[in-house]
Amino acid sequence: MRKTRVLIIAHGHPDFSKGGAENAAYRLFKGLNTRPDAEAWFVGRNAHAGLLHTGTPFSVVRDREFLFYSNTDCFQFASLDSRNLWRDFAELLETIRPDVVHFHHYIHLGIELVRVVRNTLPHARIVMTLHEYLGICNNNGQMVKTDGTLCYEASPSACHMCRNDRSPQDYHLRRSFIGSFFGLVDHFVAPSHFLRSRYTASVVPPEKMTMLWDAGPEGPVAEARAVGEDEARSRFVFMGQFTPYKGVEVLLQAFSMLPRKVQSTARLEIYGTGAHHHPEAFQKRLRRLFREAHTNVRNCGPYAPEQQATILRATDWVVVPSTWWENAPLVIQEAFYHGRPVICSNIGGMAEKVTDGVDGMHFPVGSAAALADRMEEAATTPGLWRRLASGIRPTVSKEACADNHLALYRSLRPHPDATTISV
Repeated sequence: MRKTRVLIIAHGHPDFSKGGAENAAYRLFKGLNTRPDAEAWFVGRNAHAGLLHTGTPFSVVRDREFLFYSNTDCFQFASLDSRNLWRDFAELLETIRPDVVHFHHYIHLGIELVRVVRNTLPHARIVMTLHEYLGICNNNGQMVKTDGTLCYEASPSACHMCRNDRSPQDYHLRRSFIGSFFGLVDHFVAPSHFLRSRYTASVVPPEKMTMLWDAGPEGPVAEARAVGEDEARSRFVFMGQFTPYKGVEVLLQAFSMLPRKVQSTARLEIYGTGAHHHPEAFQKRLRRLFREAHTNVRNCGPYAPEQQATILRATDWVVVPSTWWENAPLVIQEAFYHGRPVICSNIGGMAEKVTDGVDGMHFPVGSAAALADRMEEAATTPGLWRRLASGIRPTVSKEACADNHLALYRSLRPHPDATTISV
């Protein structure tokens, strides 16, 4: 049987960039290479000019894994060095000659890569996984307005009112530009039903988009923390980036609202970094909240994926307090893989992935008081942790993820129409 050849493209490589999309793409790559009827290659964007080799934007990570140096503008994701696309990337395509090119992003890479694939390999099937809402929203793809309120529907006029540094006409042209490349894609993948609904409402025809779960983590599972018969399950952890959208401020405020008796026995560990990439006002608020936090709150700094089991071994609950819609947060899959119930905001992919009262608990997004209530409930209700932990379903393995994607690839027509999606 001829193997299906797949080229996976992401906006980073997990060796250098630890984001959820990069990890999802890489796990699919690894899963495909466990199949006897498939072979895969991985290209991750290289953001470091120091890794460039003379005369080529490519560098080798290991067998079938490459870095590709590229940069784009931040508005419509057009490449700032098109020679790398039309010359070097096209040569890579000619060398590998994949049956399927699967994009797990276009940010930083150059959305024109889609057209390079279509022109270089007209018979290849092009698949794109959308990990957030960048194709719809110019505010970091969060669908959160600049005043912090949630956005329910984007339009050129609404986008201009949110970020008035661009005219409504600019936003219309942005959507048309991105849509022209989306129109060359044979099929889209959404890691959540919620994200699929956002795109099919305005940008992508429903028949061209399928929801498929990303692969979960691997390795030894962190055993449950040993507790005495009367000891509370009152250890909480946050793992993620420090951004205005991840809800770290809400979490710190919530812990400060817990009754003193609960605070004295509970512990909150916060793992993360990245605040320096965001406005100084956010950094100041975060520093103040950490400075004023209870002594049982620990700012543990950044962590590596290899430390995950060790971190979770010492905790009971994973808190995901994001104030944007999220999609399929990797941290939820990681928590479930290790058998830890999740306390999360009640919107977007979080509410979809965590079932309230079954494998975790919801609270109204952005409400520190409501989160404090859930944390108090978690820390003081006998048997609650055990009941919710027993409701956790297995995460998707990289092998099952590969099976699902291969079935999708093979269902697609090898000679697609390249009609443009109406935006």
